[in-house]
Amino acid sequence: MFGSIGGPEILLILVVALLVFGPKRIPELSRTIGRGVAQFRRATNDFKATLEREVSAADLDIEATPVPEPAQEKTPEEPADAPPDPTSKPPPDNG
Repeated sequence: MFGSIGGPEILLILVVALLVFGPKRIPELSRTIGRGVAQFRRATNDFKATLEREVSAADLDIEATPVPEPAQEKTPEEPADAPPDPTSKPPPDNG
């Protein structure tokens, strides 16, 4: 629960807190810290639930959306009776 903090370290922290805050304020501080931790946990759980809900909704959208097939590129064909392109160069004159 406390990671690498052992029993002697916790005892030292409690003694220092008792000396700094006094015996009357320790229960009040403990309650305040407990409420803060509980509120943080609720907020964290709410965030996790919202994130999971959004990811699930996005997954459903992705699965429900059909993947379009790639379009076949068509080469434009000019009709035989189309006028010549004015930007194209005339064929070279060999004469």
